Amino acid sequence: MSKHTMSVLIAGAFAAALSSLTATSATAADPKMEQMMKKAAEDIAAGKMEKCYGVALKGQNDCQAGAGTSCAGMSTADYQGNAFKLVAKGSCTTMQTPKGPGSLTPKS
Repeated sequence: MSKHTMSVLIAGAFAAALSSLTATSATAADPKMEQMMKKAAEDIAAGKMEKCYGVALKGQNDCQAGAGTSCAGMSTADYQGNAFKLVAKGSCTTMQTPKGPGSLTPKS
């Protein structure tokens, strides 16, 4: 298995785990959701994680899925360019999807 394939699998597993946590806690008032959001923000600030646009499957984004959506789990298509997943720092642009590589900025 190539290093690239392994990175994609690891990022996908992390994304699936994060999505399942998000799905179980629908409101920001939920202590588990608040804790998860705080941890994600800390990981981004610490340089451990980054937002990767265009790699999430339909309904499995971590946040920001364009007009008419509120946040996590709201993407309407696989690899939607304006929806992101949190991935390990440095792995985003090496991820390949049927629509091309992941992006550190929203795709149009």
